[in-house]
Amino acid sequence: MSKLLFEIGTEELPAGFIASALRQLEENFVKQAEELKISHGKLRTLATPRRLTLIVDELAERQADIREELIGPSAKAGFDENGKPTKAAEGFAKSKGAHPEDLKVVETPKGEYLMLFREVEGRNVDELLPELLQQLIIKLTFPKSMRWGSNLIAFARPIQWLLAINDDQVVVFEHEGLTASNVSMGHRFHNNHSITIQRPESYEEQLADAKVIVDQEKRKQAVVDTVTTAVAESDDLSNGKVFIDENLLNIVTNLVEQPCGICGSFNEKFLQLPDDVLITSMREHQKYFPIVGKDGNLLAGFVAVNNTNTLDASLTRQGHQRVLRARLEDALFFFNSDRQRKLDDFIPQLEGIIFQAKLGTMGDKCSRIVKLTRLLTEMVAPELADKACRAAEICKVDLLTDMVGEFPSLQGIMGHAYAELAGEDPDVSLAIKEHYMPKRSGAELPTKPIGALVGLADRFDTLAGCFGIGQIPTGTADPFGLRRISLAILQIIKEYNFSISLREVVRKALALYGDRVEGSSTIVDMVLQFIEGRYRNDYVAKGFNPEAVAAALAVDFDNINVCTQRVEALARIQEEEVFGVLASSYKRIRNITKDNDSIEVDTNLLTEDAEKNLNKLLKEVQTVVQPKIQQHDYLEAMQELLKMKEPVDVFFDEVMVMAEDTAVRQNRLNLLTALRDLVLQIGDISLMHEG
Repeated sequence: MSKLLFEIGTEELPAGFIASALRQLEENFVKQAEELKISHGKLRTLATPRRLTLIVDELAERQADIREELIGPSAKAGFDENGKPTKAAEGFAKSKGAHPEDLKVVETPKGEYLMLFREVEGRNVDELLPELLQQLIIKLTFPKSMRWGSNLIAFARPIQWLLAINDDQVVVFEHEGLTASNVSMGHRFHNNHSITIQRPESYEEQLADAKVIVDQEKRKQAVVDTVTTAVAESDDLSNGKVFIDENLLNIVTNLVEQPCGICGSFNEKFLQLPDDVLITSMREHQKYFPIVGKDGNLLAGFVAVNNTNTLDASLTRQGHQRVLRARLEDALFFFNSDRQRKLDDFIPQLEGIIFQAKLGTMGDKCSRIVKLTRLLTEMVAPELADKACRAAEICKVDLLTDMVGEFPSLQGIMGHAYAELAGEDPDVSLAIKEHYMPKRSGAELPTKPIGALVGLADRFDTLAGCFGIGQIPTGTADPFGLRRISLAILQIIKEYNFSISLREVVRKALALYGDRVEGSSTIVDMVLQFIEGRYRNDYVAKGFNPEAVAAALAVDFDNINVCTQRVEALARIQEEEVFGVLASSYKRIRNITKDNDSIEVDTNLLTEDAEKNLNKLLKEVQTVVQPKIQQHDYLEAMQELLKMKEPVDVFFDEVMVMAEDTAVRQNRLNLLTALRDLVLQIGDISLMHEG
């Protein structure tokens, strides 16, 4: 067993490229090692802006020996009537470097065939590593890649060196004119010298001596430590603390090789800007960490993280302050300029923003959102209609503000801020921000129902419009994020337990587009099927039995929370011991009654005790179960239906359903159909039958 160290040295990589590249390095190595039958132990990936590193523990010295089974022509085609090999057998053997007498006759599902069995001795891993490591480079993909000079293979940034050692032996290979060695590079500014790595075990320590923290988790902690220290040592801001944003922390970690924090300040006049504006100005453009006081409010300070220790900290601080001041002056100008206009003044200008070429302007969209919001509030909370419609009317106006033009990520946030300053109802103001929530799966949901309702209206409008013009997601393309939109719809409805008819809302959403889209029932069905697909995937991913989900969805998919109640009830009842037998019988009932719709039972035609008992118990169970179904108490309803298991078994044992007498046969089919339809109000449990 040995330890492999592989490092790709580059020009500075974009911070956002690194995490994905490390995942690919690990996954591609595992895949190639599996294909080559190379065993190994734990894998570890490290990175800085200038390097991507893979370390493999307990790497085998040789491939595993393999026994190949190569199937050839059929025995009939491989031997003539005298039992001698034909040209087909000889040709197959020759192509595999064997002799005809090496072939064996084996039995396969298709009959007797010739097969060659041979043992292939594993090769030394040292022979395989050069090609394997080069393939790791070639297979790396990035959001943007480039080619430079005479190179043929694209990469995120120019590769400057390659380091590959297996224990203390260099793995020599060439890639685009570079030859792998045991030499790495230190910090670009503090120790820009080559470093000969003795062994993989000394890699981190040797780079640390060269001012490089190569372990990204250790470097992340170093960032936290240096920014915390910078604030603590500040004369004016030592009472504050750094506001650590995890996303910004990850970005900064991948921008430096050895972090150094510098604390700076700005004019307190900028504190009149909303906190989100200040934070965005610091975070998005400058990658600065804000500082907050003990009360949680922002202070007039920040911490920058440099990749170098500076000789004159005050000079560096002044440079950071000067750059940020320019950003904040712009933001303050935009803020004051926007506040001089009323929110309603922006509404007509929404006609100048295209939502989608075939679907009209943002003005058109807002008009539709208002109408859909009213429909939704009438379904679930009529008392909120006026506030919700006002929020819908102005929910997109901040797109026209100078502030959002400069900082697009503040969409909704600035609408909330400006609405508050304009004296709008607090619920309305909050809804402008919250109708964008959740921004991704698992993200924060709206805290108030008005934002949730406006958000649903916005998403249903987009979903229906895109389907109405044929912009339907494919396996690889979803330009409007309709999958994400559908998941957000499901999350919001579940969170607020809204009782909403999806079909009615989608039909209305399509109708509001007029002749811009195709609004047929077929399109409505397609939209519902699309949302249903996201629902199915989501619940299976949460651990629900796929058969229980399928059984519930087979009944109906219109009211999401009612559907969820059915799924949960079926998943729990499946744990009952007798359920499997009932599901099996129900599957039989579904097959027998597939062409029958009548449930009229003539008691005069019931002659057998088993069918009389089944009919009697069915009526008793219907009386108890039907109210429970109406109240969505599906678990108790299913528990009552379990009582049908024994009489159904007896019925099938003692009664001939397909009797010769037509009337008797039809009566028995109707009895089973009545039972089928009762169960089908909860779920098609035939789909939960095992076997």
